[in-house]
Amino acid sequence: MERTYAKKHVAIIEKCLMSEEGLRYLLSTSATREYHFHFFRDRQAFNDAMRKTAFFSVIYSLSGLRALRRECLMCLHMLSIAHPHIQRIVLAGDDLEAGLVSRLYPAEMHGIVTKTDTLPELLSQLVILLGETRRVNDNIINHWHVGHNRMLSPTERAILHHMTRGLSMPDIAIVLDRNVKTIRAHKFNAMVKLGLNSEVALLHAADLLRWLPVAAVMQKTDSAVA
Repeated sequence: MERTYAKKHVAIIEKCLMSEEGLRYLLSTSATREYHFHFFRDRQAFNDAMRKTAFFSVIYSLSGLRALRRECLMCLHMLSIAHPHIQRIVLAGDDLEAGLVSRLYPAEMHGIVTKTDTLPELLSQLVILLGETRRVNDNIINHWHVGHNRMLSPTERAILHHMTRGLSMPDIAIVLDRNVKTIRAHKFNAMVKLGLNSEVALLHAADLLRWLPVAAVMQKTDSAVA
């Protein structure tokens, strides 16, 4: 007699209808037959479903809109605290966004994939990540992003952290007890390291640090050289 196995429940939070349909088609393959995929348009619908379903993994698609991106990051942050056993995967818009999430976002994740990959590559990466149940931030995809980019200094991370809370460069100089010209130099260095060409893009990147406690950021800057 053929043995049957209970399928693992995977939540996919995707606000775009076209992207949702594309993912449904992509995941309707024999490579993912051991998973049952549930699609949600927002965090609230996912939270409601969690009362009835024990999810094995959550794949959250990042939105290009800043408010929706912050909602996504908050959801993943709270999930890492309340349900650390649930696998967390980010579906980023492109390689730049994936690299930013990999380097800046403080909550542990199991992996990051991008929508710009070819369909076979995207499917292959998702299958790899869904099959990885023990290690967090220790998979080949995260290693690629971290290994091929320069990391931010503690001071640069602190500046981004305060930017996302609405502080200006002079305000940040006062908080960090540094010269404003030094703060602007650190901000420029951060933009170069992250491959960004505008303050708006840097502010969006700074949102990734929003859920890291201020005390933790300040502690990391104690030994930084201005």
